[in-house]
Amino acid sequence: MADEWEDISPVELFKRLEEGRVDTASIIDVREQEEWDYYHLPGTKHIPMSTIQESLQSLPKEREWYILCAHGVRSIHVCSYMSRQGYSRLRNITGGIAAAALLNGFQYD
Repeated sequence: MADEWEDISPVELFKRLEEGRVDTASIIDVREQEEWDYYHLPGTKHIPMSTIQESLQSLPKEREWYILCAHGVRSIHVCSYMSRQGYSRLRNITGGIAAAALLNGFQYD
């Protein structure tokens, strides 16, 4: 099975949130604890990339998941892994939290 997910921009993510098409609980932030503590989007799930394998049982495959990291690299790896595990409704947030934070007026790095 080929890796499959949709890349979306933070602008599109915020648009979907505003329209009620995305619940913040569907956003998985895969950064490590220190990064999460520094800045995160309220209401999002924090599941570090290093623990994603053991966390999958709590993530229904039929749900749409939005994967977020610092700059969009780790999230691609998590999307790839989850896709190979049978998840098909995955969205990678391009540019990561750094790009999303700028839209909220916060300089992440």
